[in-house]
Amino acid sequence: MTLELIYIEFQKSLKDYIFSKVKNIHLTEDILQDVFLKINDKIDTLKDSDKLKSWIFTIARNSIIDHFRANKYHLDIDEIEIPEESPENKSDCYHKCLTPFINNLDDKYKDALLSTELGTLSQKDYAEQLGISYSGAKSRVQRAKLQIKDAFISCCMIKKDASGNTFIDDSEECTC
Repeated sequence: MTLELIYIEFQKSLKDYIFSKVKNIHLTEDILQDVFLKINDKIDTLKDSDKLKSWIFTIARNSIIDHFRANKYHLDIDEIEIPEESPENKSDCYHKCLTPFINNLDDKYKDALLSTELGTLSQKDYAEQLGISYSGAKSRVQRAKLQIKDAFISCCMIKKDASGNTFIDDSEECTC
């Protein structure tokens, strides 16, 4: 299948998927463009054309994660939606909140998070570096993420709507 046919078939559903995760049309367009560049560069590595759709959406998901990692905030994108950017919204709360929460973690959790999720080490390399088991390293990272998530939710007015979608209630001031 050519890139043009892939674009025609998947552009709308990819755009909808990306927007559902980032909640910003400009960012959606940027990530969508990045996804199609990656598809173009790697289409010849796809071995099973029956898996084209899942392959494309995996590229999209990884591109979204790459964006958040590059901007130094890592939240479970399936759990917390980033609000659209606008002057009246309080999205700077993310930046004000995350740094103190990371600094308040126990040293072993802080180090695990900064070295892996926000750093360059894989969890496996981190485990080897410390001489601990891989599952021990994974556990530290997961606990750190859970502690930050819990603190973030209690501080920054994270709410769920009637459909179960998570959002920041920016009708209140951030208490960070």
